Amino acid sequence: MNKNKFLTTCLLSGALLASQTANADEHHTGYLAGFTSRVSQGFANTAFSFIEIPKNVVNITHDQNILLGSSWGLLRGVAHTVSRTVIGVAELIASPIPTDEFISPPYVWDRFSEDTRYFDLHFPGYWTHYGPLDHGYSDTLDHGK
Repeated sequence: MNKNKFLTTCLLSGALLASQTANADEHHTGYLAGFTSRVSQGFANTAFSFIEIPKNVVNITHDQNILLGSSWGLLRGVAHTVSRTVIGVAELIASPIPTDEFISPPYVWDRFSEDTRYFDLHFPGYWTHYGPLDHGYSDTLDHGK
């Protein structure tokens, strides 16, 4: 009898956690989907953050020249590597808590020509040049217009 109650409780809890909430905003996901997404982002950002170095070298070389790309791109890539690693660990720790995104793009290989932003902040200056998918829209190339 206790085994059946336990099984029923587990099934109902799983169904409630996996269900989507009825909300007009399409960006909100269920708790379980958000949790698994945050855990996978945390692992990926911690393990593959070193890809920020060639990403920044290539992007700055493409925008400016090879000299600036190999110097400033390397420095900026190392800074973003450290930052993405710290954010990855923070995402793993905070994955049970539903919060806003810490980093954009969420994975280093997403929107490779776009600079990395933290907490959706746009800092002034040269180093915040964004790619064609500036606002994270994957279906348009009109810079959110």
